[in-house]
Amino acid sequence: MIDLTETLKAINNPIRMDILRWLKDPKANFDVSEQLVDADVEGVCVSIIQEKAQLSQSTVSAYLTSLQRVKLVSSKRIGAWTYYKRDDQNIRAFTAQLSDIL
Repeated sequence: MIDLTETLKAINNPIRMDILRWLKDPKANFDVSEQLVDADVEGVCVSIIQEKAQLSQSTVSAYLTSLQRVKLVSSKRIGAWTYYKRDDQNIRAFTAQLSDIL
């Protein structure tokens, strides 16, 4: 079961919402041409997300950690890089649970 209160807190930020939206279609929203992995499969490197958000890496990392804590994104470490992608199954569970109360 999704913790609605914590999830709503996590997405109550315009940049975190942007990150979720951007990750929905990573190849359309990021320049992933230099990534060594497929963005649709493995996700987008945190440095590429940081570049698009135009915020410090520490801020973007904190935002991604917040989204990961509530299971809206997942991360994968490959070599020296960390890649993030949406967890669409948990996003669907969140929206379904939210629609049950609205």
